[in-house]
Amino acid sequence: MSTLKVEIVTPEAPLWVGEAKALVARSSEGWFTVLPQHMDMVGDVVPSVVRVDTSEGEIAIAVHGGFFQVGPGEGEEETLATVLAGIAEKVSEIDVARAQAAKDSAEAEIAADSRNEQATMTSVMARAALERADLRLSAAKV
Repeated sequence: MSTLKVEIVTPEAPLWVGEAKALVARSSEGWFTVLPQHMDMVGDVVPSVVRVDTSEGEIAIAVHGGFFQVGPGEGEEETLATVLAGIAEKVSEIDVARAQAAKDSAEAEIAADSRNEQATMTSVMARAALERADLRLSAAKV
């Protein structure tokens, strides 16, 4: 029987590793689903909620960008799907109050810097922080 092993990893540590029925993620080309016996492929993952369908239920992970690779696993009938993310967190572990505070702070920085016609490093970093906070809040369905 064919199986799918999924790994969601960050530079710090693996966030989730296990057997799955499917992996659903979004790349710059659009949404895609990986199933057992999927063809080999490599691509980017854009900021979105990655969903892993397991026999115990669905695991949702907010991924703030990265890459994915699908290829053969260790076993003869195993497919391995790996998502490499710089920043990722389980949706169930998102601190909504902290995400809202980060969003408010980023919006304040952007507003304070909006009088400057040139994009400053502060405004670029604030916009990135705002995108991360928005993804966290939308993933947590707030």
